[in-house]
Amino acid sequence: NQKCGGRKKTVSFSSMPSEKKISSANDCISFMQAGCELKKVRPNSRIYNRFFTLDTDLQALRWEPSKKDLEKAKLDISAIKEIRLGKNTETFRNNGLADQICEDCAFSILHGENYESLDLVANSADVANIWVSGLRYLVSRSKQPLDFMEGNQNTPRFMWLKTVFEAADVDGNGIMLEDTSVELIKQLNPTLKEAKIRLKFKEIQKSKEKLTTRVTEEEFCEAFCELCTRPEVYFLLVQISKNKEYLDANDLMLFLEAEQGVTHITEDMCLDIIRRYELSEEGRQKGFLAIDGFTQYLLSSECDIFDPEQKKVAQDMTQPLSHYYINASHNTYLIEDQFRGPADINGYVRALKMGCRSIELDVSDGSDNEPILCNRNNMTTHVSFRSVIEVINKFAFVASEYPLILCLGNHCSLLQQKVMVQQMKKVFGNKLYTEAPLPSESYLPSPEKLKRMIIVKGKKLPSDPDMLEGEVTDEDEEAEMSRRMSVDYNGVQKQIRLCRELSDLVSICKSVQYRDFELSMKSQNYWEICSFSETEASRIANEYPEDFVNYNKKFLSRIYPSAMRIDSSNLNPQDFWNCGCQIVAMNFQTPGPMMDLHTGWFLQNGGCGYVLRPSIMRDEVSYFSANTKGIVPGVSPLALHIKIISGQNFPKPKGACAKGDVIDPYVCIEIHGIPADCSEQRTKTVQQNSDNPIFDETFEFQVNLPELAMIRFVALDDDYIGDEFIGQYTIPFECLQPGYRHVPLRSFVGDIMEHVTLFVHIAITNRSGGGKAQKRSLSVRMGKKVREYTMLRNIGLKTIDDIFKIAVHPLREAIDMRENMQNAIVSIKELCGLPPIASLKQCLLTLSSRLITSDNTPSVSLVMKDNFPYLEPLSAIPDVQKKMLAAYDLMIQESRFLIEMADTVQEKIVQCQKAGMEFHEELHNLGAKEGLKGRKLNKATESFAWNITVLKVDETFRKGIIFLWVYTH
Repeated sequence: NQKCGGRKKTVSFSSMPSEKKISSANDCISFMQAGCELKKVRPNSRIYNRFFTLDTDLQALRWEPSKKDLEKAKLDISAIKEIRLGKNTETFRNNGLADQICEDCAFSILHGENYESLDLVANSADVANIWVSGLRYLVSRSKQPLDFMEGNQNTPRFMWLKTVFEAADVDGNGIMLEDTSVELIKQLNPTLKEAKIRLKFKEIQKSKEKLTTRVTEEEFCEAFCELCTRPEVYFLLVQISKNKEYLDANDLMLFLEAEQGVTHITEDMCLDIIRRYELSEEGRQKGFLAIDGFTQYLLSSECDIFDPEQKKVAQDMTQPLSHYYINASHNTYLIEDQFRGPADINGYVRALKMGCRSIELDVSDGSDNEPILCNRNNMTTHVSFRSVIEVINKFAFVASEYPLILCLGNHCSLLQQKVMVQQMKKVFGNKLYTEAPLPSESYLPSPEKLKRMIIVKGKKLPSDPDMLEGEVTDEDEEAEMSRRMSVDYNGVQKQIRLCRELSDLVSICKSVQYRDFELSMKSQNYWEICSFSETEASRIANEYPEDFVNYNKKFLSRIYPSAMRIDSSNLNPQDFWNCGCQIVAMNFQTPGPMMDLHTGWFLQNGGCGYVLRPSIMRDEVSYFSANTKGIVPGVSPLALHIKIISGQNFPKPKGACAKGDVIDPYVCIEIHGIPADCSEQRTKTVQQNSDNPIFDETFEFQVNLPELAMIRFVALDDDYIGDEFIGQYTIPFECLQPGYRHVPLRSFVGDIMEHVTLFVHIAITNRSGGGKAQKRSLSVRMGKKVREYTMLRNIGLKTIDDIFKIAVHPLREAIDMRENMQNAIVSIKELCGLPPIASLKQCLLTLSSRLITSDNTPSVSLVMKDNFPYLEPLSAIPDVQKKMLAAYDLMIQESRFLIEMADTVQEKIVQCQKAGMEFHEELHNLGAKEGLKGRKLNKATESFAWNITVLKVDETFRKGIIFLWVYTH
C-alpha cells in the first residue's frame, strides 16, 4: 500500500460525458448537436462559460449566452482553417490563467484568412477529443466523402461485423441465441467479461422494448462497437488518418515515423502490418487498418514500450568487469526469510533463470563427509553442496552466457573443503576460471573474455607453495555484523582454516577487508574485492560519495543487506548503483518495490545480467558525486513527458477491502535515479472503472542523468483505509520507446498479468541538446530564463588554469549555438501550433499544409542554396504565412551556422582537454611544488576532474543536430 507524494486524492466522477461510448464520427456529431458547456478563453486573461452547439444542418457552430447578436455568436464551418488540440495558440500562451488549464482539455479553432483563434476548454479530455474529432470531420467534408454521412451501417467496420455474424448464423435467419452472440464477441475480444457482454445485450433490448433474448445482426454490431471501441484509440485513429475512420499505408507510415520514432519505414512494411493486424478481408485486400485492427496493433509487441534493441545484448561487453552493474542475489539458497527460512535448491534455479550473475553458497560441514548448504538459524532443512553445484552447472548459462560469480561462504573443516574442491572440479570442469591475474594489468578481464566461465569469490592464502593450509578471516558476513554489534566486540575478526586446494580456485575475486579509500587506492590489487554491509556502505556513500565512485572505477564492490533485515526485506539498490557499486545483492525471494527496481534495471542489455555503467562513472579522469542534486557535468539533461491515457482490464487487488467488484484506480509515476532526478506524481482517481479507466493526464520530469534513471508505473486502487496495489512496471530510461505505447503491468510477485496494460504516450526532449537524437529528435524549452553556461573551476595551479581559460570562450560558443538552434525549433513549433514534444517531421508536415492555397496549389517553392533547403514565396502571401516562413528561415540559418562551425568549436575544446590531460600524471607533483597538500590538493584534483568532464564534448548532441538537418533536407 502506497501514498504518492502527500498529494490529496482527486476524483473524476465520469470518464465519459455519457454512458454511450464514442465509436464513430456519427457519435461525435450527435454529441456536438446536443451541445455542452465549454469555457471560452480570451487574451485578456478572462474566461467565460458558454453553451456550444452544432447546427442540425452541420453548417455552423453556435454559443450562448452572448452579448453579440445571435448571428455573430456563431462560426461557419466553412471558415475553419484548422483545429488544434492543447494550449497551442498565442491566446493560451499569453493568458495569465493558462497554467491552471489542463493541456489535454484545451483546444482551439483557427478561422478566417488571418487565422484568428477561438480558444476553448472542455470539462474533460474526452469532451475535447469529441469536439476536435467532430470538427475535423466537418472541415474535411469538402475534401473527401465522409463515412458518417453515409451512416454507420455502410462503414468497412460494419460490413466486416456483418460477415462475422452471417458466418456464425448457421440457420441464416438473421438472429442467433444470446449465448452464441456472447461467445462470438468473446472470440473477437477475449479480454471482455461475459457478464458485461450480457448486460450490454439487455440494455440494447430494453431500449427497444424487446421481449425476446435472441440477438439480431444490428444488435450484435451495436453491442460489439460499444463494448470493443476504446474512445482514446478511436480519437487517435481519426487524428492520424486525416479524419477518415481507417488508416491507409501512407497514414500508418507517417504515424510510425513522426510519432513512434521508427526509422527506415517503407510503404511495403506498412502494408505488411495492415495484412497482419486488420481483421476484415476487405481491409487486408484494399490496404487499410480500421479501428479494431489498429487497436490490436497498438496492443501488440511491436508497440511495446520496451525498446526491442535492448532485448538483446546491445552494450559494449569488452570493458573491465568493474565497469558493469552485475545482477546479484543474497542468500540464494533461501526461498523464505533469512531468519527461519529453509534451504531450497529452487532458490538457485529461480535466480539463474532471472539472469542472476552473482550467487551465494553458504557451505557447512554435513554428515558422511558431504558438505551442505543450510540456514544456520534453521538446521532442520539443508541441501547437499553437490546437488547445488549440479543445478548451478545446469542453469548457469541458460539466461546469460556471461560469467557467473560464486560467492563462497566457507564454514567447513579442511577435510570437507577438499571434498568441495573435488566436486566443483568434477562438475564444473574447465568452466572454472582459475587463471592467475597478471600483475602487469591494471583492470579485471571483460565479460566478453570471461564468457561461460564460473568465477569463485572467496578467501585466498599467500602465494607460498609450501603453505598447504593457513588461517584467514571468516567470510560469514551476518555473523561478523552480529559480533560487531555485540557489547563485548573487541575489533578482532574470527579466523578460520583454509586449505590450499580451495584457495587455488579463487583467482580474480579474492575477498579482502575494506579499511579506507586512501589505503585501498594505494595498496589494493585490481583482482581483490571488498564486501560492504548495507549500513557501512550507506555511511560511506553519504560521507565520501566522490571517493566511492572513483574507487569503483577499478575495484569490484559487493553490497549485502543488513543483518537486521530478519524478514529478508530488500535495500534500495539505486542508492548504491548511484555510487557505482557493481554487485548489490538482493533477496530474490522477497517481492516489492525494491525488487521491482532490481528486476526492471536488469531487463536491459538482453537481460544478460551485466549493464554497462555511465561513462562518467568509468572514465579514469571524470567527476561525479552520488549526491549530485543538479545538472551533471558533461551530461545533457533531458525532459521526459509522460501522458497516462488509459488503463485496460485492471483486476481487483488481492486481499482488497470488501467494497464490491468495482475499483477506483489511479496511476503513480515514480522516477528513480540520482537524487536530482527522484520524483513522483499521480493521476486523478477514476471512480468505479476497472475495464477502461480514462486518465488523460500529462506529466513532465527533468532527468539529469538518463543512463541511471528508471521509471516505475504503479496502478493503485483508491481506498479509504489504504490504497491497494493493482500492478506495476519498471523500465530503465534508456529502454523507453517514444510515441503511443502499451505498458504491460506486473503482479506483486513480478509476473506479467495477461491483458492488463496502461496506454501511455512517451516523449523525450532535449533540454539543452543531448540525448539520443536519432530516435528522440525533439526540442523543448523547460522555461524562459537566463542562459546558463557551464563553469570551469579554478585549480590553483597557474600553468593548468591558463590552459582551461582558453576553453571558456569556445564552451560559450557551443552553448550559444546549441541554444539558438533549440529556440529556433521551438519558435517554428509554436507558430505551427504544435506542442514542444512534437517531432520536426510533424512540424514540417504542418508547415507544408499551411503553405497550400485554397485551390490546393503551393504558395511557396523549395529552393536549394548551398545544399540547404529554403522556401521562397511564389506570390503575395498573408502575414501569418510570412511569420512562419521567417521562423523556418531562422531555423535553417541556425542549423547551417551550427553545422558549419561545430567542427571548429569542437576542435578548440578537444585541444584544451588534451592539453589539460598532459598534466594529469604530474598533478600531485605540481601541487606539492606549489605548496598544495592534504585537503587543498584533493580539492585541486577534484576541480581538475570536473574541468576534464565538462570538456568531454557531448558528441551525441552534434549528431542529433545533423540528424535534424538531414530530416529537414
